[in-house]
Amino acid sequence: MTGDLTLGVDLGTTSVKLGLIGADGRTVASHAQPYPTTRPRPGWAEQDAADWMTLVQGGIAQACAGVDPARIAGIGLTSQVNTHVFVDAAGHPLLPAMTWQDGRAGAEAAELDARIAPEDKVRWWGAPMPIDASHPLARMLWVQRHHPDLWARTAMVLLPKDYCLLHLTGTAATDPLSNYGLVDAAGAYIAALLDLVPGSAARMVPLVPPMAVMGQMRAGGPLAGCPIASGTMDAWAGLIGCGGARNGAQIYLSGTSEILGISQRHVTPTPGVVVFPEHASIRLHAAPTQSGGDAAAWFAGVSGQSVAALSGLVTTTPRSPATPLFLPQLAGERAPLWDTSLRAGFLGVSRSTGAADMARAVFEGVALSARHALGPLRASAGVGEDTLLCGGGGFRSDAWTQIRADVLGCALQRVAADPGVMGAALLAMVAVGQHSDLAAAWGATARAMPLVTPDPAMTARYDDLFGIYTDAISTLDPLTKRLAEI
Repeated sequence: MTGDLTLGVDLGTTSVKLGLIGADGRTVASHAQPYPTTRPRPGWAEQDAADWMTLVQGGIAQACAGVDPARIAGIGLTSQVNTHVFVDAAGHPLLPAMTWQDGRAGAEAAELDARIAPEDKVRWWGAPMPIDASHPLARMLWVQRHHPDLWARTAMVLLPKDYCLLHLTGTAATDPLSNYGLVDAAGAYIAALLDLVPGSAARMVPLVPPMAVMGQMRAGGPLAGCPIASGTMDAWAGLIGCGGARNGAQIYLSGTSEILGISQRHVTPTPGVVVFPEHASIRLHAAPTQSGGDAAAWFAGVSGQSVAALSGLVTTTPRSPATPLFLPQLAGERAPLWDTSLRAGFLGVSRSTGAADMARAVFEGVALSARHALGPLRASAGVGEDTLLCGGGGFRSDAWTQIRADVLGCALQRVAADPGVMGAALLAMVAVGQHSDLAAAWGATARAMPLVTPDPAMTARYDDLFGIYTDAISTLDPLTKRLAEI
């Protein structure tokens, strides 16, 4: 290994982001490009896998333009997970990819979940994690029932990063962390679980560690011959890119959704929390919500403004009796409720409520959902209040960051680099031998911004609002279910 740079590639829910990272953690060059999600039916959310490859290859060429290829020691890749593409033996998609927001397999998920004993879940995963509509087995059962002809032609069910790795290197593989609902605490596929959907085991690809060199970039493309690591899921990579390689670290990522995580080897089984298999002496507890930046983007769209404009409105609009409560479950909720049928709503709208008040309510509602997830997460890890290391697009807004600190009642330490891109680059650094482990890689590259501390008076007000928030979810849920039937 002779290069001094690594390339991090983050294939997210809404865009592909790339960054060339130097040995000191500085971003030498970067590139980002959005791509669409289509929603052809209520509850469906699809992407075209061809978009992933087009933007990854184009992004590599853009980010590395003018850089001597010999300087790039390796490539790390991370992506959204619980997004699945069904491909044939040649690696060609048979259906549009079902994203993690797609709830079409809800009935299949409930059926499978009812067949698994709670004690088996704890034994396999360290927590009674439910099978939900985004689980790969639920998707496979759905395709088996609704498209039996395509199921018969399906050779592999791949995550976005693994689809791209297949086409970049010619090798089909995945990593255990990205398949946390299919593997046990030792990082191996669970045969008894796969047996619930006959034929699923034959469509699984081999498991390799996230920091294994998967192969080399194929000839004829950008960076041909450059080593590329297997990589892992965006939540795990992002948590690592925010400092999660240190035991006891508490992390908060804000992107399309809010993801809270704690690195802790101790586990207290707690409903609503995902516990990843231990890897590289890191055991991550995670609580991913369903809507974060996605809720802000939705309100920006319906109000005809940008998310940045909403942040400006919130900066000059304090909480008042005109501010409603917003429930951000636009497409159900993951942690800690795991209920795809939940729906969003504004509560307490009055004649004096304006667009700025509703924008503040959206920002607050997302922060309240993070608080809802953080309590069980800390219980799972057996830790108390501490500073949260934070990163992601949602933390670019100073106003939203302050609201989060006030709602959570704890200090927030933002990191300078994009956490997903940095996490992918850290994986590559270890894979190619630049650093011995992730903790050493983080220690050499970490760069932080000033601390954001909560306002005690606002935290006290949000304590009251949080009680109303949790009551509202349980009270309104039956009504929204009835409303969906009309």
